[in-house]
Amino acid sequence: MLEQITERLLYASRWLLAPIYLGLSLTLMAIGFKFFYEIYHLFTHLLTMSESDMVLIVLAMIDLSLVASLVVMVMFSGYENFVSRIDVREGDDQLDWLGKLDSSTLKLKVAASIVAISSIHLLQEFVNVQNVPNDKLMWYVIIHLTFVVSAVLMGILDRIAFSAHRSPDHSTAPTLAPPPQHH
Repeated sequence: MLEQITERLLYASRWLLAPIYLGLSLTLMAIGFKFFYEIYHLFTHLLTMSESDMVLIVLAMIDLSLVASLVVMVMFSGYENFVSRIDVREGDDQLDWLGKLDSSTLKLKVAASIVAISSIHLLQEFVNVQNVPNDKLMWYVIIHLTFVVSAVLMGILDRIAFSAHRSPDHSTAPTLAPPPQHH
């Protein structure tokens, strides 16, 4: 009896995550505001800004769109994986990946997104390289490479963990047996 009550309470506690995912939707509004502020800044200074400044603003906008996409991905797949399925009525716009991202795949996509966002930041520094001290640039590269290596290692570890759960008849490992000979 106590065990059933505890299990039901634990299972119901997943709904404590719902306000967190709703909070992420509020961050989308903040990101959208900042994105349109960058567009405003771009067009109000378009004739007076240098090409490199324009590239920096465009890279900042790309960075914001990548972060917003990451928020949407975490928000929807996290809700579906840990709280409840999202029921989309027939005929409504449905995201193709909705319901297909498990927590392991989500982790890899988040890592890949972080690498992409880090790449944009690094590119911004390279565009503005004359104003960036060498030691600071070196640290940007080291941090970026750390993200890249971490993402690759996460992918490798995920593949190793997944292959341990794979059934032997679906193994992709090559066989060492010689091919049958026909006489």
